[in-house]
Amino acid sequence: MFLTRLPILLLALFTPFMAWAIDLQPNDIVAPLPNKNYVTVSYLNTENNTLYRNGSVVTSGPVIDTQSAIFRGTRSYDLGSLPAVSFIQLPYGSIQPGGSLANQASATGIGDLTIATAIWPYHNRATRTYLGLAGYLISPTGSYSSQRAFNVGENRFRTDLQMGFQTPITSNVDGMIAVDTMWFGGNSQCATACGLSTNGSLTQKPLTTTQLGPIYRINEIFTVAASYFYVAGGATSVNNTYRNDVANTQRFLISGQAHTPIGRVSLQYGRDTEIKNGYAQTRLLAIRLMKEF
Repeated sequence: MFLTRLPILLLALFTPFMAWAIDLQPNDIVAPLPNKNYVTVSYLNTENNTLYRNGSVVTSGPVIDTQSAIFRGTRSYDLGSLPAVSFIQLPYGSIQPGGSLANQASATGIGDLTIATAIWPYHNRATRTYLGLAGYLISPTGSYSSQRAFNVGENRFRTDLQMGFQTPITSNVDGMIAVDTMWFGGNSQCATACGLSTNGSLTQKPLTTTQLGPIYRINEIFTVAASYFYVAGGATSVNNTYRNDVANTQRFLISGQAHTPIGRVSLQYGRDTEIKNGYAQTRLLAIRLMKEF
């Protein structure tokens, strides 16, 4: 019975507005100057298809296409003697199932609201060395229906703690590493997404992600970076029944940035390279514009 329901979708195996990590942009670990205000507008497009179960292909027929616009407002300041920054972020997007999932309803609406604060216990601009800590709270404000397999909101709280470190490797290249762990509240109204005909309870174990890679500053305008991600944990239970769906996902992300008169423009491309459970991501495209005001 479980295998017949699996292609419907487990909510925890694919949720487009919950990144499996808190992805960092190049130089996000660099401590900001105080008393600055920023607005960031992002567009993301992703495609997921082949469904894996414990490393084996269950079906290669599904297609899940998502598009989202993300709006973020940021303020930097000093917290005592430490640099700090806080932001509030809200997505709006759509999910379009296709292929063998074409009979599933699409979803469009507001996603879950994120509030975050970061501080830098160590920051040395002279040596380009930084250690940052960040906390995130993601609230269930997004559009959600228990009768849909796909939702832009998750109907549960999430929290995340992250630590990042960046230091020079050469005169123009920095190395960064960040680790974050996400904790999940329960969703007591998980029906279709959990393979149930009526509402059930979804719970999930913490999920830990490590991301690392080089950042190359070409000149005063252009920067490029490459990141490798390893995601582990996040096993789910439905009505206290363990689903044996631990995430062991590897993926990459290539980034390019340009400082222009209209603001900082970022382009990114990435995809999964190895996945144990869930729908494999075959494409992630992101465009961002950050403007100081």
